[in-house]
Amino acid sequence: MGEFASRADVLAIEAEGSWAERPVARTMYQFISATAARHGARPAISYQLLSDPASKSLTYSWSELQGKVTQAANLFRSLGVAEGDVVAYVLPNCLETAVTLLGGAVAGIVNPINPLLEPEQISAILRETKAKVVVTLRAFPKTDVPQKVAEAVRHAPTVKTVLEVDLVPYLSGAKRLIVPLIRPKNPVHHSANVKSFTAELARQPADRLTFADPAEDRVAAYFHTGGTTGMPKVAQHKVSGMVYNGWLGQRLLFTEQDSIMCPLPLFHVFAAYPILMSVIASGCHVVFPTPAGYRGEGVFDNLWKLIARYKNTYLITVPTALSALMQRPIDADISSLKNAFSGSAPLPIELYNRFKKETGIEIVEGYGLTECTCLVSINPPGGTKKIGSVGLPFPHSHVRILLKTPEGYRECATDEIGEICVASPGVFEGSTYTEADKNRDLFAEGRFLRTGDLGRIDADGYLFITGRAKDLIIRGGHNIDPAIIEEALMGHEAVAFVGAIGQPDLHSGELPCAYVELVKGASVTVEDLMTYATQHIHERAALPKYIEILPELPKTAVGKVFKPDLRRMAIIRIFDAALAKAGLPVTVTSVAEDKKRGLVARLTKTGPASDEQVQEVLGGFTNPWDWAA
Repeated sequence: MGEFASRADVLAIEAEGSWAERPVARTMYQFISATAARHGARPAISYQLLSDPASKSLTYSWSELQGKVTQAANLFRSLGVAEGDVVAYVLPNCLETAVTLLGGAVAGIVNPINPLLEPEQISAILRETKAKVVVTLRAFPKTDVPQKVAEAVRHAPTVKTVLEVDLVPYLSGAKRLIVPLIRPKNPVHHSANVKSFTAELARQPADRLTFADPAEDRVAAYFHTGGTTGMPKVAQHKVSGMVYNGWLGQRLLFTEQDSIMCPLPLFHVFAAYPILMSVIASGCHVVFPTPAGYRGEGVFDNLWKLIARYKNTYLITVPTALSALMQRPIDADISSLKNAFSGSAPLPIELYNRFKKETGIEIVEGYGLTECTCLVSINPPGGTKKIGSVGLPFPHSHVRILLKTPEGYRECATDEIGEICVASPGVFEGSTYTEADKNRDLFAEGRFLRTGDLGRIDADGYLFITGRAKDLIIRGGHNIDPAIIEEALMGHEAVAFVGAIGQPDLHSGELPCAYVELVKGASVTVEDLMTYATQHIHERAALPKYIEILPELPKTAVGKVFKPDLRRMAIIRIFDAALAKAGLPVTVTSVAEDKKRGLVARLTKTGPASDEQVQEVLGGFTNPWDWAA
């Protein structure tokens, strides 16, 4: 493991040679086979269906995992999946999910799909990727995933085979006997062949591929972006970018002695690349608890005990999960933990401080995005961690802050805010998305991916995110396109304009809310609009938690809704309510744009109140505050 404490260390690693010159695996099969050869008997991946720390757990060694991946790749090829063909999976976490991800990338192109999506969204992704094979669950209590996938496949004519994973083998005792008897029926409404994943896997050789493994770099994964409706954006990932994420983990963070607790889903790039690829590169051990990870029943109540069970050295998390963990006592020996890694959404400073105080463990915050095959930057575990920043760009990841002008792109000065643009081994230059139209104007100077995030770089090279040019609402790490809300509410006959934004929230970072301007002379209640939204917004996470009718929405000179003013209104409303609930004589008098910090709430006292009292109330929000002059 290399040192990574400062910008100088990054430059030193880059000076060892370019990424293209490094002796890393050229194919996914080479990647995992090399690890199996080095660490064959060591544990690779563990999984338990239930959160009880004493419940049944299954583990694959590196040799076993490589054998399963070999069988899966052979199976997919036998079902007609060639290099450019797609294997989709709609699965919660289990051992078969990891096997499908890796085997699909070996045989063709793997396409993970969020099982929480609705059937029409799943179907849209299957059509966009032209998937031939879908791996999903066999009917099982307390899940509707098989039913949703059956409906989705009915509208995806390229899908010829559905492979079903049965979770019953993960059960023990009476539950293993009872579940098959009470298993819900899953009526098949499509024409695809339905087969058992386990049975079909067993028919394939585990010691060799039945086809040639070409050595050239190629697209091996499609990941859809969050908050999709209708026709989604699907990002393309090459083997080189996937391996790059793993190389970073092995070079800078993990050794074969480490054990990682990862209650994040394998349909998300965070778990799939920075974690699973790093596990492969380093030969360490990863644990995935329960199908739903952090959402699983009892996971928060048992997580400290699970960490003690597996003697994990690293915890992978997101701010909403950290907030929930801090509401539980530390009831187990977690002395094995070295660090916790947080991503997917901004980490409130107060939450960082509380977690470190309660556990003694440092949280390392990073930044990545689906379009970059994930990793971009991280607060260096071995160096200065600037809280509020997302750290230093990784070696071979080149980040520039650019502003588009009529003459072209201009690079911003130190601490000047502009758009974060990235070039790295994880960026597929020119063809990030499967649809050509969605790549138009996506790159600055033909090479640097325009992330849509606004930020700045300080004098020490640390990257700070200050806003989002794309106006995405990030609810607990889940990206929600505000257009979903706006288009739905605009369908109401009384609505003239809609502006959807993310309002501050202590638990999720942001929650969707909408401001509405009515058609002149029209009349409708907020309750009516809420009912209408519930009926017309099919993505549950996108349902607005708050709707307000305004006489007129703030607009730009060309008539577009001016969202910064709406965000100011939301910050004032939420902060004032939190301060009033705490009984503090403090109000928000304005929200100002700060060059370095984004939108900052300016507070005024109407009675005695200390900084500490205000920080205790507002410190959990990601939006900063200050006293009015």
